[in-house]
Amino acid sequence: MTSRIPRDSRLRLVRPRPLAAAPRAVNQRRPRRPAPRPPEGTPAPAELARMARTGLAGPVRVARWADAALGPGSDGATADGKATLSAVTAERAAAELGLSAAQVRADWDTARLAGLVEVHGDSARPGWRLRAWDRDDSAVLRGWVALFDAWSLASPEPEEYEPAAVAEVVSAMPQVLSFLQLSAGPVPVEQLLDLLQQRVTELRTERCEVPYEPGTDHPTGSGPARPTVPRQPAAPAPAADTPLAPLLDWALRALAVVGALTYGDGQATLTPLGSWAVWVKLEQICVAAQSPAGNIEQSAEDMLRGCAQLRPNAARAEYRAWLAARPVGSAVTELIQAARGEDALLRGLAFEALRVVGAPAEPDVRAVVDEPAVRPYALLWLAEHDGADPEDAHEVLTREEATWLWVDTAAAVADHGEAPMLVRHLESAVQPTVPQLLDEVRAVGHPRTVQVLVALAAAHPDPALAKAVRRAAFQVHTGG
Repeated sequence: MTSRIPRDSRLRLVRPRPLAAAPRAVNQRRPRRPAPRPPEGTPAPAELARMARTGLAGPVRVARWADAALGPGSDGATADGKATLSAVTAERAAAELGLSAAQVRADWDTARLAGLVEVHGDSARPGWRLRAWDRDDSAVLRGWVALFDAWSLASPEPEEYEPAAVAEVVSAMPQVLSFLQLSAGPVPVEQLLDLLQQRVTELRTERCEVPYEPGTDHPTGSGPARPTVPRQPAAPAPAADTPLAPLLDWALRALAVVGALTYGDGQATLTPLGSWAVWVKLEQICVAAQSPAGNIEQSAEDMLRGCAQLRPNAARAEYRAWLAARPVGSAVTELIQAARGEDALLRGLAFEALRVVGAPAEPDVRAVVDEPAVRPYALLWLAEHDGADPEDAHEVLTREEATWLWVDTAAAVADHGEAPMLVRHLESAVQPTVPQLLDEVRAVGHPRTVQVLVALAAAHPDPALAKAVRRAAFQVHTGG
């Protein structure tokens, strides 16, 4: 005799992996792209790592001193909430390490830029790269690339020039570095200056900086008058006659400080590390540009949709390429905005992309932790960023937050996956039984609850369980 009472189907308890469930639901096998080979003459990774360790020996020494000397209960390494060394701490480190206080401060700042020291709120602590420094070449190279990416922060920018002019030079330097990498040898500074001027002109043209005659509403020159349209005041642009030679000199010196190039005698040459880093970034951009959707040119939302069909490693490569082609701040803002949308799959993928960003995204992620739609994702991201094992990060969520995340991920599977995947998604629920799951799903208040339950009822092969799920969906729909 078959019972018509819904069975108390026990769910197998497994480690919840809700963030991975939706992307796996739509992943399809794609032909693997052969790993690109660096240009001939590029040192092996082990040799590049040795060079990076040599160049960062000072910052590593200061970071390790801070790790040993500034522990819990001490005065701390910072005094202003910005992870800069206090005067007392800098003098103490200088005395114990046999350095000047200025050198200690410089090495401390470099250690922060390389991720050897991580800033969390108003405190600083040793980063995971410092722990793995002697045994993991990839951690060393990633730390050096982080420093390379922050070259404009390694040396103070010239105060006598407008910030907009400095920003233009920073934006134009990737093209200068690409030219240096392709040249594979010394390049006269005059040639680099000419290239920089061309690139700055292109940037100004892209912004449509057309000079207007005073008192007119059309560009200088003949032409029909147009109706007067009130224009919003634009941000001050750098003067067209801003000399770029001193700014190029500053940029080349800053890149030399981080070890990306050598600069002197009127010419610049990329170091092996600098040449390798530029090649890596060019390769990342080329990978994205060759993708079917052309993800590098897309907005964050369209880029994430283009990555939804990719396997995890390929998607991360796309994220890195997309990020490499734009400023970190604006990229993080775009990703956070995409996560706020209605598509649950894009929400999960946006936070996967933010994992690729790493520490620079922390302030923006903390800023949205109180928004219900993204709170569980933000909490998991912060837990992993603070060192929690990804397998155990879900423990930071309350039962209600975990249930909300289960519904949100189920919505992604229902929208983009297949029915069997939605059935298997039951295994990631924190509730031990289906009745408990349904009770808590009804109470959590997710806007997609009804659609998720209806889709689950249609997909599940157990008629009794499907009936119970349909009843729960009806109760949510009617407010019961």
